[in-house]
Amino acid sequence: MNYKFVQNKKCEYFPCHKVAEETKFNCLFCYCPLYMLGEECGGNFKYNHGIKDCSGCTVTHMKDTGFDFVQNKMLTVIDIVKNNYLDKHPDEENIKIK
Repeated sequence: MNYKFVQNKKCEYFPCHKVAEETKFNCLFCYCPLYMLGEECGGNFKYNHGIKDCSGCTVTHMKDTGFDFVQNKMLTVIDIVKNNYLDKHPDEENIKIK
């Protein structure tokens, strides 16, 4: 089994985005772990009345590239979470993540 690619063809929404090749549609990231990055996520999205609409984005769902794309963005996610925490807890020691 490949940990980078999974399909759930029994899902009532499969595929949840329109794609040319369903065989390459990856369900691993059923939700977008990069949503919190807003305009910095790197995907194909739009804002509708201030709400991020990712229905036109398939970046995380591509079989050969989606997993690596998300992994490359995770240090940014970790930094944001860490900085948000440190803003609320200024007495904590600031630990650098390599």
